[in-house]
Amino acid sequence: MIQSASKSASDLTLDPEPPYPGAVRRGAADEWADWYQWDGNDPFEDATGPFYAAREAGGAIITGFRPGQTNRNGHGMIHGGALMTFADFSLFMIAASQGEGISGVTVTMTSEFLSPAQAGELLIGRGERTGGGRSLVMARGIISAGDRPVLSFSGVIKRFAQRP
Repeated sequence: MIQSASKSASDLTLDPEPPYPGAVRRGAADEWADWYQWDGNDPFEDATGPFYAAREAGGAIITGFRPGQTNRNGHGMIHGGALMTFADFSLFMIAASQGEGISGVTVTMTSEFLSPAQAGELLIGRGERTGGGRSLVMARGIISAGDRPVLSFSGVIKRFAQRP
C-alpha cells in the first residue's frame, strides 16, 4: 500500500473524475487543485482538516492531508486526535471505493500509531474496502508520510439513509 515519497499532493497521478458521485467539491487552486473535498457539514472535521480525496489513475481512492501548526500536540508532533480524525475521514472515503457515497456513522475504529508525523508533511491515506452489505461497510488502511507509515486503521461504518 505504501508508495514512494511525494512532497506535493500535485505530484501524484490522479483520475480527473471525482472519487464518487455526489457531495464533493474541487480542492483549492494550489497543490490540491486535482483533489476533492467532501461537501457535507462536519464542523469538527472542517476545523481539523482540510482533508481531501481523489482516485489514483488505477482507480483506488486515496486521501490527503497536510497538517499545520494547530494540529500539533505538546511535544510538537501531530496530535493523535488529528491523525484519528483524518483516519475516520479516510475510512469513509475508502468505503466509497465501489463508486457510491457512504452516509453513516463509525461503529468501530481501531488505529495503531506507527511513527510520528510533523506539521507540514504530506500525509496520504490508502486502503481497501474489506466487506459489507446493506447496513454495514468495513474498510482498512494506512496513512503514510512519504515511505514512512504513520498510522494503520480499520473500521466498520453503519449506513443510514441520506437526508433529503
